[in-house]
Amino acid sequence: MPEAKSLRPAVFLDRDGTISEEVGYLNHLSRFRMLDCAPGAIRRLKDAGFPVFVVTNQSGVARGYFPESLVAQVHAEMNRQLEGAGVKLDGIYCCFHRGEDACDCRKPKPGLLERAAREHALDLARSIVVGDRYLDIELARRVGAQAVLVRTGFGRGELQWHSADWPAAPDYIAEDLGEAAEWILRNRR
Repeated sequence: MPEAKSLRPAVFLDRDGTISEEVGYLNHLSRFRMLDCAPGAIRRLKDAGFPVFVVTNQSGVARGYFPESLVAQVHAEMNRQLEGAGVKLDGIYCCFHRGEDACDCRKPKPGLLERAAREHALDLARSIVVGDRYLDIELARRVGAQAVLVRTGFGRGELQWHSADWPAAPDYIAEDLGEAAEWILRNRR
């Protein structure tokens, strides 16, 4: 493992509801719709020197709703659209398990972030997690990262119906990924 001073902070983005429209189980490639703000937001983060990763739960595979190959097709399409806008992700980490499965990679468990940190020399405590669900906030807390909740996807409903019961609030609540990126750039640690 590299020395702590050589580790870099990163930005970890949820996929559905943060980068793309939330459609429930995305069970067909034609249902993937990138949010307009996503390419520009990711470009600004990358231009500022942040490695940017997607971290997503895709339990539809374990539930038999769609094959793992569809997830790969969706990620290829997402990358194609981002690259068409001049943006390249540093990686995509995905959990295919159900909540009741005994894995360490299903958000909010930190396995995917810990794996990314090992593979890319990342400092999780100086990183940021952005998502539209409380589980993204909890994931950030478990690794000591900052947490940003976006109001896109499930975010608005999560805030309205569940935030009073959250044990920890996000560091920031943004309208969308574009506003989240601006906050990250203003408040980097």
